[in-house]
Amino acid sequence: MKPKAKRFMIDIIVLAVLTAIDRFSKMWAVDTLQGNDGIPVINGVLELFYLPNGNTGAAFGMLSGHRILFLAIAVIVIAVILYLVYNIPEGYKAVEILLIFIAAGGAGNMIDRFFQGYVVDFIYISLINFPIFNVADMYVSICTVVLAVIVLFRLKEDDYTKLEDAFSAPLARIFGKKGSK
Repeated sequence: MKPKAKRFMIDIIVLAVLTAIDRFSKMWAVDTLQGNDGIPVINGVLELFYLPNGNTGAAFGMLSGHRILFLAIAVIVIAVILYLVYNIPEGYKAVEILLIFIAAGGAGNMIDRFFQGYVVDFIYISLINFPIFNVADMYVSICTVVLAVIVLFRLKEDDYTKLEDAFSAPLARIFGKKGSK
């Protein structure tokens, strides 16, 4: 097996494990928290509380009820992330890992939407009355912020050129166009 394919298979396994962790946490929340008042983890700060009827929207419940739209967006985003992960050059492991976490978060919530029509949310930061969220949401939000910091403040001009070439070369081969070099 080629090193690139082997690395990608490991990434897929990690993605599956992360998605499973999210799924098991949601199943635990449904079994343990549904119908209860919640479980304080840190009094007045953090509690585990099952959101009745789940979240049918995006972040903070926006666009509630657009299940097909969210499923389509999730499929497209995950496909693009997998394309990027497969084609990412050596030396960008942090970016690769962050993308896998983001894809796992998208997959976890996509599975909820597909099978239940809503996303199971159960983590509540009561100190600031933050909207209830789940493990997949943490994957996506935290890793997106860290990825943005890396892209904006850590990558150099030659990194952008290297990444652009790595990501565009396979498409150029498919569509018969020359890459940027």
